[in-house]
Amino acid sequence: MRRLLLDSPLSRAGYLYATAVGLVWGAIWSTGRVERRNGLFVFRGLPAWSFGRGGSCVGAVYLTNQNVTADVLEHEAVHKVQWQRYGMLFPLLYLLAGRDPLKNRFEIEAGLEKGGYLRQKRAATRAPRARHASTP
Repeated sequence: MRRLLLDSPLSRAGYLYATAVGLVWGAIWSTGRVERRNGLFVFRGLPAWSFGRGGSCVGAVYLTNQNVTADVLEHEAVHKVQWQRYGMLFPLLYLLAGRDPLKNRFEIEAGLEKGGYLRQKRAATRAPRARHASTP
């Protein structure tokens, strides 16, 4: 059963269907720039009610208002691969994984930091310590 549903012609058909739906939805509601980045069709300028959180990936389409940093697009590209693997099962599996992105396995796999759910860790850099001259 797993071979039939995951990474299969059936899941590929579901991914292509979702992409078509995303393209139509983006074409209807986008008022901003449309471009192709990271293997995604990126539609900007959508009203906030037309997508979830900061943006939504539907197949190979990313729908957002202006949330298009390089990190976010890298995160969304992982969701695109998840769509390819699971097809139309992906929305159901995502829902079952829960709305809390910190516990949702698909958000964790896509990268919580790049998705904007956690602050990015910065490499700690220290300024050199000032040397105190010793007094004789």
